[in-house]
Amino acid sequence: MSSNVQSYDVVILGAGVNGAGLFRDLCEQGLSCLIVDKGDFGGGTSAAPSRLIHGGIKYLETGEFGLVRQSTLERNLLLRNAPHCVYPLPTLIPIFSWTRGAWAAVRTLFGSATAPRSRGAAIVKIGLSLYDLYGARHRVMPRHRVLSRRKALAAIPALTPAIVAAGTYYDAWIARPERLVFELVADGIAASPGSKAMSWTSILGLEADRIALVAEDGQEDTVSARIIVNAAGPWIDHVNAALGTPSRLIGGTKGSHILMDHPELVKMLSGRMIYFEADDGRICLVYDYLGRALVGSTDIKADNPDSVTCEDAEIDYLLASLKGLLPGLSFDRSQIVYAYSGIRPLPASDAANVGLISRDHSAPVLEPAGGRTVPIISLVGGKWTTFRGFAAEVADTILERLGQTRRRSTETLPIGGGRDYPANGAARRAWCADCSRETGLAPDRIATLLARYGSTARDIARHEAQFGSERLANAHDYGLAEIDYILAKEQVKHLSDIVLRRTTLAVTGALTMRDMQAIAQRAAQVLGWSDDRLDEEVTQTAAWLRESGRLRL
Repeated sequence: MSSNVQSYDVVILGAGVNGAGLFRDLCEQGLSCLIVDKGDFGGGTSAAPSRLIHGGIKYLETGEFGLVRQSTLERNLLLRNAPHCVYPLPTLIPIFSWTRGAWAAVRTLFGSATAPRSRGAAIVKIGLSLYDLYGARHRVMPRHRVLSRRKALAAIPALTPAIVAAGTYYDAWIARPERLVFELVADGIAASPGSKAMSWTSILGLEADRIALVAEDGQEDTVSARIIVNAAGPWIDHVNAALGTPSRLIGGTKGSHILMDHPELVKMLSGRMIYFEADDGRICLVYDYLGRALVGSTDIKADNPDSVTCEDAEIDYLLASLKGLLPGLSFDRSQIVYAYSGIRPLPASDAANVGLISRDHSAPVLEPAGGRTVPIISLVGGKWTTFRGFAAEVADTILERLGQTRRRSTETLPIGGGRDYPANGAARRAWCADCSRETGLAPDRIATLLARYGSTARDIARHEAQFGSERLANAHDYGLAEIDYILAKEQVKHLSDIVLRRTTLAVTGALTMRDMQAIAQRAAQVLGWSDDRLDEEVTQTAAWLRESGRLRL
């Protein structure tokens, strides 16, 4: 290994939301940290959720009350700390009977391997009441209600007339999860200038306390750590093997989603989510995600996160579920504009019913052994909603091991563009007017940037005022100035980093080949790509989008 060794208090391997959340927390405590990912920040499982920030109402069935308590709190905190990308989501649960499912729910609560099906009104009412109770801390949204069949069908006329009632409650959704991961990393670096973040970098091995790394260009580096954190999600066991400490901690399941261009459905949803039971008893969902109908999700045992894709059979399942729920509307494959899939990094389990595998998190420690002189903490499980709480728990463990105390809580700490974000509609209009006067950009353009980037929009608006207002040819609400800013400020290394993670161009199906080439040409100018590199980036990204994302470019 190299003799030029940079030392850090903590090295975090994996820059998904759990790793990035821990990185930010530790940096806020004054530690020097390195976070490393073999791909882009937030480019793995963290880019493949249902894009919900939810309290985990379904976990009540399996008795994971502590997880529901934490999830509802963290949901409420995220609505406050990341108001630029996390929003309330009114939700409707169709109910198909009055009393069915009660005995099955009791059996599941006491360990039955059979999940409840046909959850009746009594069970839904009890569940929603408990959900309200657990969500009382820092409450920012209304409590639940139960609607009559008549009112539910009046609200959503295409809903199956087989319902007897509907429950309503509030959860939340996240518009740009991949950007939020990057913002966590950026916040960490700002809090601890001695810290560093490295994307597209792989592990070569570990000797004593020294980790050998290699970048895509072949450049090798060696760093040392007092503590190593394995935050690789579904790749945790692969990373531990690379560190010379084989493990069997992960037993993930695959979840696939589709996004549909269905204006009639989006209009009927009117900002709501329908959280419903498919024919096999699995809970599915559909809601308006940035003008598309987001439908999910499947839950299938899978163990290869590098090759996971949304398969034809899963699309058939999701479309059939929609047709059963909303027989008044038509659904077919031609409406799909994007599809994605990821593996949930659940704890290893032999459970026959994957829906009953715990969604809670843990952080087992591999103490120093053999020639390895540092402990390895693995972040097992965890969900998008609870990343901050999970990070705080692990950060406290690390601080205790290093003999330090917590300087700052992250409980009320804004994230990225959520800092100094205007609190209400009047404040947002005033903010946009002030930024418009400063930059000369139109107020509606400022409003678009504010909705997309939070308070960071002011810096982007200033950049656009100098760069110019030229827009992408097809996704014309995106300016080339935005792309230029992202390239200069957000550690972009590949075209896919921009179109898949720093923006929502791909996931909403708005990306065209013409726009992708324009973005690539700007990237070549800013990042110094050769003509061959430019062509390679476009070819590889387009191939992935067509084959895995099912995007029609």
